[in-house]
Amino acid sequence: MYRSLATAIHDAEARGVTLSTVALEVEAKDQGRPVGEIRDALRRALVVMREAVDRGLVGDLKSSSGLVGGDAAKLRTGPDGPLSGTPFRDVLARALAVQEVNAAMGVIVAAPTAGGAGVLPAVLTGLASARGIDDERLIDALATAGLIGAVVADRASLSGAEGGCQAETGAAAGMAAGAAVEMLGGTPRQVGHATALAQQGTLGLVCDPLGGLVELPCVFRNATGAAIALAAIEMAMAGIEFAIPADEVIDTMGEIGASMDVRYRETAGGGLAATPTGRRLAKERLYDLKRAGG
Repeated sequence: MYRSLATAIHDAEARGVTLSTVALEVEAKDQGRPVGEIRDALRRALVVMREAVDRGLVGDLKSSSGLVGGDAAKLRTGPDGPLSGTPFRDVLARALAVQEVNAAMGVIVAAPTAGGAGVLPAVLTGLASARGIDDERLIDALATAGLIGAVVADRASLSGAEGGCQAETGAAAGMAAGAAVEMLGGTPRQVGHATALAQQGTLGLVCDPLGGLVELPCVFRNATGAAIALAAIEMAMAGIEFAIPADEVIDTMGEIGASMDVRYRETAGGGLAATPTGRRLAKERLYDLKRAGG
């Protein structure tokens, strides 16, 4: 797989093809499988993503702590806000839906991780639904997202324990932004700028789960990540270019993660997890689990 998004963009532009085309070809070569089999695997992932969105939007799920659940449905059916009826609000609802399924121990696709799994399916399925985009283009978009995620994993990290939430939700936002730009007809160069625009907006984002659970604030950061991805998509599709190349933004994320205090890297020792309310909620949850024999 590519170690540089710039190289992938150069190869795609030189051949006059999409990033998904070069991504699928390289993946097929690396795995020793036909491109068709890679597409079939992505098609199965898309089915799971959609099922998670649909399940979460029902609104009857609750996490073991009771802190997470039902909020995706509120965005879908709740009182009108300034963004009611827009794809933006629908995407936010989908992002929360997937994470509520995850928090309730349901089946999701780690894209790129469980903690950031709501962003990519929310953005891609939400925009595809709004624009009437078929599944083949969605599968292409997933291939592009995989390419971006692989570059992030190689150059930086996808782990909250290593790089904070910028490495999970931030990477997911970059993957979603780049993939959606291709799905909407953008060029490989615009995909790169969308990725950079999304990831620069999440640099320094800490990982501070209450009680060490992938619930709060993780679930809601997926909606925030999806919003950042949508902003990046809108800017890139308008022709806006970010001055720092995507690879350098990714490298910067890795550097920031490596220098981040351990309290802010999935230890629940800092950030929102260390607030008085965060500590109280974590203590109450542990007490409830012990009382229930968990």
